[in-house]
Amino acid sequence: MDSAALLDLLGNENRRRILRLLAHKPCYVTEISDYLGVSPKAVIEHLRKLEEAGLVESRTDDQRRKYFHIARNVRLEVSVSPYGFGAKSAYPSNNSFDITTCRHLSLDVSYDDSSELDELLRALEDLEGLENELSLAQRWVQGRLCDVLDRISEHVGTGPESRIYADVLASIREEPKGVGTLSDQVDAPREVIGELLEEMADEGIVRRSERGWELATGEAEAETPPTD
Repeated sequence: MDSAALLDLLGNENRRRILRLLAHKPCYVTEISDYLGVSPKAVIEHLRKLEEAGLVESRTDDQRRKYFHIARNVRLEVSVSPYGFGAKSAYPSNNSFDITTCRHLSLDVSYDDSSELDELLRALEDLEGLENELSLAQRWVQGRLCDVLDRISEHVGTGPESRIYADVLASIREEPKGVGTLSDQVDAPREVIGELLEEMADEGIVRRSERGWELATGEAEAETPPTD
């Protein structure tokens, strides 16, 4: 599901409370209604939206009563900084994915289908600790990322609008882009982007090529002859 739509869906407090309740145990509509203190009709409407989003699903028991439960694991990440706002949703990878191949991680958490209870409990403890460490690492990276963007802005621009310079440079660092594409990505008028690019071109920071606007520093470094 699109992260923006997921944010809108979870913006409702009662839907968040429903998910918290279902995270503990499957429930019938009447149980949810009593828990929320709202009418069964309102609960059914909330559940319908959560089902459409794929967050919950329903089953029928032996008495033909419908009960609801969480359908799958979903992680929603929201990033707010002076350089932008973004959200992304993620779903757990399949069991065949080997996280230990990530070069920035060193993990020692192993278990399999034949693991005994004590092994599973140790794995649970290890994974919870890892989850906490990764959360701290994300916060650290976000702070350092903003610091680097601040420093880039100080190099190429001045004033409160200088942050847009960093956004433009970060975008064309990946590949050359036209003014229109940069305008959409940075969310700024084409005229503003065009003026910034011309200004940075005069400073020798960027250049215009057949492929679009690109960093000039890479070409300068490539043309520098090697020294013995």
